[in-house]
Amino acid sequence: MRNAIAAATMLGLCLGPAPAVADQAADQTADQVADGKALAEEHCSRCHVVGDFNKFGGIGSTPSFQLLVDAFDDWAERFETFQARRPHPSFVRVAGYPYPDPDVFPPNAAPVEIELDDIAAIRAFAETLRKQ
Repeated sequence: MRNAIAAATMLGLCLGPAPAVADQAADQTADQVADGKALAEEHCSRCHVVGDFNKFGGIGSTPSFQLLVDAFDDWAERFETFQARRPHPSFVRVAGYPYPDPDVFPPNAAPVEIELDDIAAIRAFAETLRKQ
């Protein structure tokens, strides 16, 4: 009996999740990407070129999302930790995390307030911009 259970378990692992579970995961990913795109267009596009949204926008010295995901091997880490990378600490506020000392990082732009899940959504969207 134990061998049959073990075999069934292994077969299940090899076949992968049931279609309903896979579809749910795809929907969540699609929702996360859509949320990330909306957040990037709303907040990030004031400095970065974000996909096709603002091809001629952004600040000239600021890398586009496309450049970040295509040119840097550590692009995912850069997106996951962007709020701690200059100049972001001076104006990005992540809910639940202490704000930087305004004397050390005086605001140079209107603050952006996001949730921790928003960082993952922006990263998920950025991944869709990668050239294959």
